[in-house]
Amino acid sequence: MSFLTPLFLIGALAIAGPVIYHLVRRVTRDRQLFSSLMFLQPSPPRISKRHRFEHLLLLLLRCAALALLALAFARPFFRQTPLDDPTAADPKRVVILLDTSASMRRAGVWAAARERVETVLRRSGPADQVAIYTFDRSATALLPFEDWNRAAPAERVPTALGRVAGISPGWNGTHLGNALIAAAEALAESDGKAASGIRQVVLVSDLQAGSRLDGLQAYEWPKGIELQIEAAKAAQPTNAGLSLVADNADSVRALDAPVRVRVANAADSKREQFKVGWSRPVAAGSGPDWVAAPLDAYVPPGQNRVFSVPVPKGATGLEQISVAGDDEAFDNTVYVIPPAQQKPAVLWLGADVAEDPKQPLFFLRRALAETPRVAARVIAAAPNAALNPADLAAAKLVFLTDAVPAGTAAALRAHVEAGNTAVVVPRSAAIAPSLAALLGRDLVAAEEVRPSNYAMLAEIDFQHPIFAPFADPRYSDFTKIHFWRYRKFDASAWPGAKVLARFDRGDPALTEVPVGKGRVFVLAGGWQPEDSQLAVSSKFVPLVWSWLDLSGSVVSVATQLAVGDQIAIPAGGAPVTGFALPDGNTAAWTAGGPAFAGTMPGVYVTRTESGAGQRYALNLDANESRTAPLGLDELELLGVPVTRQAAPAAVLAPADKALLQAGEAENRQKLWRWLVAATLAILVLESALAGWTARRSVVKTEEVPT
Repeated sequence: MSFLTPLFLIGALAIAGPVIYHLVRRVTRDRQLFSSLMFLQPSPPRISKRHRFEHLLLLLLRCAALALLALAFARPFFRQTPLDDPTAADPKRVVILLDTSASMRRAGVWAAARERVETVLRRSGPADQVAIYTFDRSATALLPFEDWNRAAPAERVPTALGRVAGISPGWNGTHLGNALIAAAEALAESDGKAASGIRQVVLVSDLQAGSRLDGLQAYEWPKGIELQIEAAKAAQPTNAGLSLVADNADSVRALDAPVRVRVANAADSKREQFKVGWSRPVAAGSGPDWVAAPLDAYVPPGQNRVFSVPVPKGATGLEQISVAGDDEAFDNTVYVIPPAQQKPAVLWLGADVAEDPKQPLFFLRRALAETPRVAARVIAAAPNAALNPADLAAAKLVFLTDAVPAGTAAALRAHVEAGNTAVVVPRSAAIAPSLAALLGRDLVAAEEVRPSNYAMLAEIDFQHPIFAPFADPRYSDFTKIHFWRYRKFDASAWPGAKVLARFDRGDPALTEVPVGKGRVFVLAGGWQPEDSQLAVSSKFVPLVWSWLDLSGSVVSVATQLAVGDQIAIPAGGAPVTGFALPDGNTAAWTAGGPAFAGTMPGVYVTRTESGAGQRYALNLDANESRTAPLGLDELELLGVPVTRQAAPAAVLAPADKALLQAGEAENRQKLWRWLVAATLAILVLESALAGWTARRSVVKTEEVPT
């Protein structure tokens, strides 16, 4: 037993009073009055060794009452640990969500966040359960509940702080909604005594406006779980972020075209004058090394402005654009990959003269005009000449217009079976034997058809990728394309054949036939003026490019990505063995393994056995530049109960902490009440006993003879 105010135990010395009283107060049994003693002063009897205690029970009761009263004023209590004390409050189960996104790199933010985490950890009691999750694009358990529970109570906080000290903010975006869901799900799995206590998510973040909350829109927040915000603020408010502006995902600029960038100035910014331009890589903390004179950019606080940054003439190796003039440099650079022009090969097997405007090859070359994205190379070969295996291997798309020798037809069929595409555009029905060999048929029936007037396309399958560009009603009208003649084939005799378009007479106009891993398209009528008006219509160029894209000749490679996005490796190229990272290191990578995702902004280059390969630019998520505070009402509107930030608890000295714990234990137990009640009970008993003793003494006195 311990005492909260032990000095009151000195009051127990009052027990000496009843003892002295019992020794001094001696009453003479027989009283006799003498007249000669009337004028003498009475004097109490003196204590002597001959005196003896009388009424011992009364003495003990009076001493016990004084002792209990002194104990009550000393406020006794029993020391108990919270785990053994049944009156202790229910333990808490807490998930600390620590933001490690790119915006936490701002000056002072990460240090403030670590202080918030330490404060929350030191407020935890021995019975509490705490887990720490870090999050950016996704949430990761840094300290699971299992690790906290396995550690000794005295080692839990140091262990947690050690793990927090070993991490730092990354470069990913802030997906706050998904992180809150992960924390809520971790708390929803609680069981035992902790399930009846407080369940709380403590969010330690800069809580910037660019945080993504879309994951919470379809999520029902569990009942009994509250969210407490521990905001970490930046030392400087001014921040201007830079991001690329693209017209669409497929847009590719010319080599000398200006690059459009967006400058976003924070709402609480103190500056509005900035500079934007091409720069060279510099050491961290240094200002931009401009390649040419930068542009002056005026952006008021809370607004965005788009600027076109021209490419300096004669400059090479340009890969980054920077902005200068704000306090935070983490989002001041974007990386740009110059457009890489693809050069696919297309094989043409036909007896055509390339410059003859009446021949189909003439129109094909002009339909495949060079663009910043693609520069197709058309390889023309005579049908009767020996086929060059290298030309055939280089071309994923082959056009066949005339009959070819059996060997050429067999080689062409093997090429298609390997996964390539052939388009048969017959000049006449004489192509039937070569078409039969290509399709693996013994015989293909073909006949020339010359409509009395003209034929038109009908029953077009706009769901097929070939005609998908024309699915919009504005472009789906093919009635203005007239066919003067065409070849009639019986497509129903070809296994797996699918008619994609028919003439108005019902005959197949375009048929797709699977051959091994590849496919063969059979166009019944040619596009040259002798056969139709297809080549001079607006539908011809998109149709040719649809064949080129469908054949896999043009590979769409996304080279402008965000940090954390998976880098897609184009198929068919040299095997990739690793990546050259922006910091100069190299990361190994194996085909077929986990997808490679960049962890920092910069330019990544694939490594192959022959050297460098494809280049990729990974930039910061543009939302990370929106560093103004996020309104808590946005979370509340999504059903998340937010608890306002509590005042930080004072750090107590060990002696003060022990005194506080003693006061809490004494306040819970309140043993003084029982002691006071026992004192009152003893006093009542003593009064009754004293009265009974006094009456008995009177009776005995009266019985004595005079």
